[in-house]
Amino acid sequence: MATADRAMAAPAPIPARRISAGLWSNAWYKLRRDKLTMASAVILVVLILASLAAPLLSEHVFRMSFERQDLLRTYSAPTLDPPGYLLGADEVGRSQVVRLLYGGQVSLFVGFMAAFMNLTIGVLLGLIAGYFRGRVDDVITWFITTLNSIPTIFLLIIIAALFSPSALTLTIIIGMLFWTGITNFVRGQTFALREREFITAAKTIGASSGRIMFRHILPNVLPLIFVLMAIDVGTIILAESALSYLGLGIMPPTPSWGNMLSNAASYFSRAWWLVVSPGFMIFLTVLCLYLVGDGLRDALDPRLRGAS
Repeated sequence: MATADRAMAAPAPIPARRISAGLWSNAWYKLRRDKLTMASAVILVVLILASLAAPLLSEHVFRMSFERQDLLRTYSAPTLDPPGYLLGADEVGRSQVVRLLYGGQVSLFVGFMAAFMNLTIGVLLGLIAGYFRGRVDDVITWFITTLNSIPTIFLLIIIAALFSPSALTLTIIIGMLFWTGITNFVRGQTFALREREFITAAKTIGASSGRIMFRHILPNVLPLIFVLMAIDVGTIILAESALSYLGLGIMPPTPSWGNMLSNAASYFSRAWWLVVSPGFMIFLTVLCLYLVGDGLRDALDPRLRGAS
């Protein structure tokens, strides 16, 4: 009886406290359930890997280089015999599929590297303008307003005509011009964050301005910056394609999706399939980037963290 009384009087075990998921783990959980975003990310990875493996694929699978010409196969229709002409041949008998793989190296390099430059410049200037405000903010805002007042496409055409850019030069040019949107976003977020209690506490204990900007403000802005970067890559690929289509981007014989589309457009009525492949690659890449960006926004937006 006494044993039963002691058992009844024993306190119930306290359940273990559930550890709340962090921002990144919560975002990854949501992304895994978003089939459209995950499918888009997989397609992007496949495109990137295929472009990086272009030398191996051209040598061991298609067995021809992107410069090899065969005038007997000019405007050849798609065929599996041989595999190198899977997507046909261009006006001088070069393999369209091999040039498409090498063109992906150029277009994706320009897109991702220029977006990285935009991200670096935009975040740095946005943090400085939003944190220090005053004259520093006025100067940066004036420069952004002046740069945005110049039509971007005309500015790119002038620069491209002056410098006749290679892939690296075009990357630097675009990277130096497309950062203003990220700067304005980071500047606005920094304005709001610098008045928060945790920033005031950091100032109270003597934290330097650099530490506050990069250790306290930047981590709170970074998740949504990744969303902007995903969208920015797509915008840059379209800009490179537009310049190449106008004959002011990357010049042949170096292939890019833009100049391949430009070359094929001039003989569309004779070999329409040569227009389809580079146009489809540009469309597919930009679409996947926008879908990934939209999925990241849904996963990282703090206002949607409680949504299932």
